[in-house]
Amino acid sequence: MSDHSESSHESSSVFDKLRQEGDFCDAVIKVKDAEFQVHRVVLCNCSPYFLALFRRWATPDQKVFDISGVSPDMMQLIIEFAYTGSVSVTEDNVQELMLAADQLNIMGVVQTCCDFLGERLCTQNCIGIFQFTFICFHPRLRAKAYHFIIDHFEEVVFTQEFLQLSVQDLTDLLERQDINVRKESTVFEAILRWIAHMPEERNSHIAVLLSKVRLALLSLDYLQLNVMANELVTNNAMCQSMVREAHDIVDHFGGNRAILFHLCNPLVRPRLPKAILLAIGGWSGSNPTNAIEAYDIRTDNWINVTNYDERSRAYHGTVFLNGDVYCVGGFDRAEHFNSVRRFSLSSRTWHEVAPMYYRRCYVSVTGLNGCIYAMGGYDGYTRQSTAERYTPETNQWSLIASMHESRSDASCTTLHNKIYICGGFNGHDCLQTAECYHPETNQWTMIGLMTSQRSGVGVTAYADHVFAVGGFDGSARLRSAEAYNPRTNTWHEVSVMVTPRSNFGIAVLEDLLFVVGGFNGHSTTYNVEYYDAATNEWHVACDMDINRSAVSCCVVSELDNVVAYVSPRDALPFLDSEDECAEFESGDSD
Repeated sequence: MSDHSESSHESSSVFDKLRQEGDFCDAVIKVKDAEFQVHRVVLCNCSPYFLALFRRWATPDQKVFDISGVSPDMMQLIIEFAYTGSVSVTEDNVQELMLAADQLNIMGVVQTCCDFLGERLCTQNCIGIFQFTFICFHPRLRAKAYHFIIDHFEEVVFTQEFLQLSVQDLTDLLERQDINVRKESTVFEAILRWIAHMPEERNSHIAVLLSKVRLALLSLDYLQLNVMANELVTNNAMCQSMVREAHDIVDHFGGNRAILFHLCNPLVRPRLPKAILLAIGGWSGSNPTNAIEAYDIRTDNWINVTNYDERSRAYHGTVFLNGDVYCVGGFDRAEHFNSVRRFSLSSRTWHEVAPMYYRRCYVSVTGLNGCIYAMGGYDGYTRQSTAERYTPETNQWSLIASMHESRSDASCTTLHNKIYICGGFNGHDCLQTAECYHPETNQWTMIGLMTSQRSGVGVTAYADHVFAVGGFDGSARLRSAEAYNPRTNTWHEVSVMVTPRSNFGIAVLEDLLFVVGGFNGHSTTYNVEYYDAATNEWHVACDMDINRSAVSCCVVSELDNVVAYVSPRDALPFLDSEDECAEFESGDSD
């Protein structure tokens, strides 16, 4: 603490002691039947309201000042804040205290209350906090609460607060491009739930609310069984017209989503995803690549966002941290890298940061507690057991404890504040072993053996387990996958992939485990598939445009410029002509 801060604290303590003892007080604040002896200069220092009260709104000999609109309890807290610089905020008093502080222009208390509410935002209270900011205006808290509603819309719709939304607030939400819903049926069902809460008053709003649903994103079965059969819809001519149009669009294109997603009609325009999967670099054909593709899960489509000025690299690792993507180590045919590059998602530009201690191709990389960890790899001569940690605030790498085994071409992840690294190649054998790093003790611990040897494996945390997927066992590329339970220290097999692969990208997006590209035993591939733990099934996703192995993937979120990483919502690249779109929408197409 500085000398100035110490002297300020001592002064506050002296003034507060004088207040409590009633010494040198020159005014009385009266709130209902409660009276508070104060020093005018202290309250003037706290708020321009009190400065105006004592200087301009009072007579020269006035000693007692009545204040209305504030309870004695809140005035007590505010006066204590004026003297001590701190205030006790609780869930029970925060809204009343914030209103009182706002009325008296005590911005320090207002900010403390805003911080308190912002830190406690949850699905159960976000709408209430958002609505409260209309009574007590605070734009930053309002924006934070509103974005929380948008990001957690699927959970918010099942809360009691959701049922209290006005029709205008609900309409404004439903027409947004960025409400986070994996299925458009969530929006339709949210409308029905809101209306059912007060049907006599709300039935009449069905048409305006239904117009905000992207009806052509629903399946034909859902449209027929759930929407067209709904009594509110069947009894409303405008609703019937909207649903028939959506039904005809879906029926006409036979579920061809690539075409459907690019029609010039708001009924089919996909909403924006909350997060984007990036596939960065890799080995394409016989050469490394600098390609970056972004996966838009709402359209099941890849978009090329490559910065072609960047140097190509493969067998590297990537981490999304503090809004940027870090690309660590790797190989470009000529050099094994110890370099690290940071990709700015806003400008799509690369910047050099501090290099690692060791050159690391086939490196395993993950993030934990705001730091980046790089483990193992190959420096061109030896397979590494060393590991190091990068701290962005200081732009420095520091060595941590070495692993028990040398591992290149392994893969790692973070779960429950620990790092798990699995498989790899030690120069002689494909490894079946795995180990766990405890950052608090800087120690590695061997864990249970995987069911298979796996080099070029993909490892990620998913469904509260560590998943090890694919890889090379010394003789063949694998389709198999297995999951590690840290509570039992055991592995169990799960469903096999559609395509065998090693040296691929792996990431979790919207509770689905994606595997991207890789080497299938014959060639590099652009195939993508995802695993759903809820059903223990793999499903094929849209192929990348570029076939590549040695690719690294990460998921990025909270993008201000998310539209730069998704399919254009208004473009028509998949239609034969603009006339086809116009003809169909006018009903003239076959």
